[in-house]
Formats: sequence, C-alpha cells, structure tokens
Amino acid sequence: MDVTDALYSRYSARAFKPDSVEKETIIKILEAATCAPSWANTQPWEIFVAGGDALNRLRHAYLENFHKSVSGESDIPRPQQWPPALQKRMEELGAERFKTAGIGRDDIVARQAIFEANYRFFGAPAIIYLCMDRTLTPWSIFDIGMLAQSIMLAAQQYGLGSIPAYVLASYPDLIRAELKIPDDLSIIIGIALGYSDAQHPQNKFRSPRRPIQETVRFKGF
Repeated sequence: MDVTDALYSRYSARAFKPDSVEKETIIKILEAATCAPSWANTQPWEIFVAGGDALNRLRHAYLENFHKSVSGESDIPRPQQWPPALQKRMEELGAERFKTAGIGRDDIVARQAIFEANYRFFGAPAIIYLCMDRTLTPWSIFDIGMLAQSIMLAAQQYGLGSIPAYVLASYPDLIRAELKIPDDLSIIIGIALGYSDAQHPQNKFRSPRRPIQETVRFKGF
C-alpha cells in the first residue's frame, strides 16, 4: 500500500472486531510513525499504549462515568464554539451517520447506544495515548498531530483501522491512574486501534471532503 492509497482508504472506524492486535505489530507501527517531523527534532511525544486487562478496567471506568453523567474535562480544553461553516459540517456529519445506520431522529434508544459506544472505545482492543510535557506550547501539539496521522497511516499498512477521538482523552484522571502517566505530562489525544468491523453500520459511512478549489488559494502558478 502506498501513501496515497493509505490516505484515501483510511477512515475513522467506529466499530472494531474483538480480535487482539499483537504487541509486535504496534511496535512496528510506532517505529515507522515516530519518523514524523517535529520542531528542531524535539520529538516531544511520550506514548502510552493500553490493551488487555488495563484497557478493560479503563473502559469499565469510562462507562461508569457515562452512566452517572459525569462530565469529562480533558487536559487540552475542548472548543466551546465553532465558526458557522465548521458547525454546519459537524451537524451534517452527525445527521448522515445516523441516516446511514438507519437510526431515526426520534429513536432515542438507538442514539443513546451510539453515544455509549464512544465510552466503550468503539470495542477497540488497543488505545494509543499521545502525551507531552505540560510546559510545551501549541507548536508541539502540531508535532503530536503529525505523529497521530503517521500512526494511523502506518496502521493501514497492517490492515488495522483507527480513530482519533476526544472522548478517549476526556477523563485524564482515569487514564493517568491506570497507565501511570506522570502529572507533568498532558494527555493530548487517544487513538483507538484494531481490526475494523467493515460490516458494522457505523463503518459504512464516509465523510465527504471539501473540494480543493474551495480550500486552496494559488498565486504565481
């Protein structure tokens, strides 16, 4: 698989098979992904991988918080509002996902199950958490973003699905306690990793992308 194929075939998997991912495979993915560039080769990332019993305990704790309606408070604050055009795309995404899954607007039970799947980590057998020193600036978050994309593209090479999700990092106290993450590190994002369940309705949908003519401005060409 070449890079272009990986870019076009990757999608955010929201349902995974229960099959485990070998530690050796994750190591190979991370070895390739950590070739990602960073400011002056600072390589600001610290990586923690949860699987097996550790991940199951974390999943259980997340579900407890979900059922108790405990609000998450990530180390990196989530946006409180979006520009109108971005908000519109988010709303369209949600509507199309429910439509593809055959879930009606008034089907509260089915919609609740979709939301709960986030707190089940989409059934993924592994979560990769990307962290960095709390004293670093958003420039280093940019580096973490490049690492995250590299991880997901490398995962494609091994037939693995992935999804980066805010919810995976929304209870940093639980993550920090389970994975022994030091307090001087911010938990930036979690990436669920595993074998995508291609037959699951949530994996049938593909979100559209804006045309290049709308997003790119050329001058001098």
